[in-house]
Amino acid sequence: MGCSVLDLAEFYANCNVTNAVVTSEVNGKKLKFNAKDLGAILGVPAEGFDVYVREDKTVLGTARLLQLTQTLSQQTRLKAPPSVKKGDMTSLH
Repeated sequence: MGCSVLDLAEFYANCNVTNAVVTSEVNGKKLKFNAKDLGAILGVPAEGFDVYVREDKTVLGTARLLQLTQTLSQQTRLKAPPSVKKGDMTSLH
């Protein structure tokens, strides 16, 4: 079906994630959904989405955070899991 770029921009401009619940407003309509609802809407598994959008990633544990950071940044010599910005990541392919 596609989507309107302006509507998508409005969605992200108004988007807020609190306690794994996404809220936004587009064209005066309020939207609210959690990972399970999003998975049902998109027809995809939503397991782990709540951890992905979570600001505090300590639930994953230091060792797993370090492993993910090393993989995503492709810097295997890292000794601590700092944050990795999307622009710093390179393609895994």
